[in-house]
Amino acid sequence: MEEFFDIYNRDRLKQPRQVRRGDPLPPGDLHMVIHVCIFNERGELLIQQRHKTKNSWANLYDVSCGGAALVGETSQQAAERELYEELGIMYDFSEMRPQLTMNFTRGFDDYYIIELPVDVHTLQLQEDEVQEAHFATKEEVLQLLRTEQFVPYFESFIHLLFEAKTAYGSVKNQ
Repeated sequence: MEEFFDIYNRDRLKQPRQVRRGDPLPPGDLHMVIHVCIFNERGELLIQQRHKTKNSWANLYDVSCGGAALVGETSQQAAERELYEELGIMYDFSEMRPQLTMNFTRGFDDYYIIELPVDVHTLQLQEDEVQEAHFATKEEVLQLLRTEQFVPYFESFIHLLFEAKTAYGSVKNQ
């Protein structure tokens, strides 16, 4: 089944055209990607090991889930779909904004950070996307990153995810 993405301009305004997954984006065209970071009550991050057949970062660990928004989806709808597809978790993002949005060469990365009691033994992993999932401390994630077993995020970004888990914004006690 072919997947299509909406195209956005640099101001994040949706354009009246789409692109098929795998096709090159014309210069100036951007697309939206979402990530969900689930923390437990102990402040550990649920991480997943990407499937060994993935085109990018195969076998590496990553944040809880992520993927491109499909045609017609809002960021929140994409977060709900990806979280359910990859881990079997239903969560309502309709009243949330992403805690972080990072620009990258071909689009926008929206990061949702939530605290949720998850029993990793009951997760329904998407067979062709996720090999394994477990909770990890910040130190464990950083060690995986340093040994090239984690998607190559900046270390400072991992620190930011762990700090941003408690509130929106960049100012303490806001």
